[in-house]
Amino acid sequence: MNPILIGSFEDFEKHNGQELGTSEYFKITQNQINLFADATYDHQWIHCDPERAKVEGAFGNTIAHGYLTLSIVPHLWEQIVQVQNLKMMINYGIENLRFAQAVTVDSEVRLVAKLKNVANLRGTVKAEVEVKLEIRDQKKPAFTGVLIFLYHFH
Repeated sequence: MNPILIGSFEDFEKHNGQELGTSEYFKITQNQINLFADATYDHQWIHCDPERAKVEGAFGNTIAHGYLTLSIVPHLWEQIVQVQNLKMMINYGIENLRFAQAVTVDSEVRLVAKLKNVANLRGTVKAEVEVKLEIRDQKKPAFTGVLIFLYHFH
């Protein structure tokens, strides 16, 4: 899939209210989970102890931290949209974020994005993007929400 190229407010506006696309699948490994645990000091056994998780956990294996699944959004987003002519981008907020399904180790996830709304705020572009992180072969997504980005173009 070729990403959509955006270089201005007008480029964003052409896609207002439309689905932007879907990323490639991305595999969540135990090593990624462990590195995320080290970075965040969250070493809860449900994430980091495969043997205990298999015996005591509700999912039969370790699961990714919810915030780990959220943190891969920039990587997946770039596969859908590439913003060019950019001076600066700011992660402005997240609305209605819901973690709906645990992501077990070695699952593959992909991002689906829709441009909910775009506004020009005196030269700053505010983009509200509805996102869903799908899990391969699962009916429920890992999460849904609305990401809000501020883009400052040259």
